[in-house]
Amino acid sequence: MADENDELSPDLDMLDVQVWNLYWGDVQRRIGSLFTRSEARDQANRYLAGLLSPAERKNSWQLAEISGAATPYGFQHLLGRAIWDADALRDRLRSYITDYLAAPNAVGVIDESGFLKKGIKSAGVARQYSGTAGKIENCQIGVFLSYASEHGHTLMDRELYLPKAWTDDRERCRGAGIPDERTFATKPLLARQMLERTFAAGVELAWIAGDSVYGDHRPLRQWLEGRRQAYVLAVTTKEHLWHEQQNQSVSTILASLPSDGWERLSAGAGSKGPRWYDWRRLALSDPDQEGFKRWLLIRRSISKPSKLTAYVTFGPAESSLAELVGVAGVRWTVEESIQTAKGEVGLDHYEVRSWTGWYRHMTLAMWAAAFLSVVRAEHGAPLAPKKGLVKPVGPSSLASFKAQRGLRCE
Repeated sequence: MADENDELSPDLDMLDVQVWNLYWGDVQRRIGSLFTRSEARDQANRYLAGLLSPAERKNSWQLAEISGAATPYGFQHLLGRAIWDADALRDRLRSYITDYLAAPNAVGVIDESGFLKKGIKSAGVARQYSGTAGKIENCQIGVFLSYASEHGHTLMDRELYLPKAWTDDRERCRGAGIPDERTFATKPLLARQMLERTFAAGVELAWIAGDSVYGDHRPLRQWLEGRRQAYVLAVTTKEHLWHEQQNQSVSTILASLPSDGWERLSAGAGSKGPRWYDWRRLALSDPDQEGFKRWLLIRRSISKPSKLTAYVTFGPAESSLAELVGVAGVRWTVEESIQTAKGEVGLDHYEVRSWTGWYRHMTLAMWAAAFLSVVRAEHGAPLAPKKGLVKPVGPSSLASFKAQRGLRCE
């Protein structure tokens, strides 16, 4: 942590540093007991501090350099062979987030993100569509669950998607450290697994939100309804729904919408102010759950009225249109959480190939991102101090190591 004699960056005063130190100490107390060996515990703290540092790239090499380590081997050992449980660390993260950000109207948001990779050996890597790149790329796909409330939003859980080309090749899976019991699971099924353990931990979510990858998956919607769990999930025009006692495609329903009866509402604040759209909802078939209703929620662009987006919703019968619109608007927070974690704490800067390494880096990066969200929510502190979290011990020790190994110094 920061020494009182360290030079502070211009955007930090002593109160800022005290706030950071206070919350940083809380993180260390919460996770410390998960690392039975002091070496692993110290490396985990250094790794987290490095993720919160201004290092341009948050890989083991750069983090070692900024922490003053002579080699990156300590961090590589932490992500690979050290004995600790990334899932237990995730469970502590869940408690940390809800302790600080909990609210009665909290929304759980599910989404996936691509991580561009070279080669064929990284666990789950394949040529597949990446929404991040907007095209088919050689990449890994992570499915994420975020927690969003009036106090803030951040990533809470993660799963690595494995294409069938991987799960059908057990030898390849073993080479990447993927457990034998890990079978093929669709992205909606991975989302359900994350939601199941979140609910089992006692976390209450007023609503679940997600894009059409999850909204078009009827078994996921049925499972949520069976739990009496409200949701607002986007759907494509190909999805079929029961409307006016007929099984109709969403495209057919949208084509018959009248021009009047729309209500202009904001889906929440964006970077340029309130996000205004025209909205309406149509009643769908009644669910079996007493006191609940289903609706088709429709969003229309003001500047391009032909541009429509549809959502299937399930919630308490007294839910207002404005409430459904608000939940639909919260869906974008998961994209912001992912991009913030990539930009600020190196969620996508990892160079590990193994299953274990992916989960360990993701979980530590999510802890770093949650720390920032908590500090912002509590005190509105700066995004990250430019100095102070990690203090190098000796000049250019990593550069010397690279020179000895004939490696390029960047």
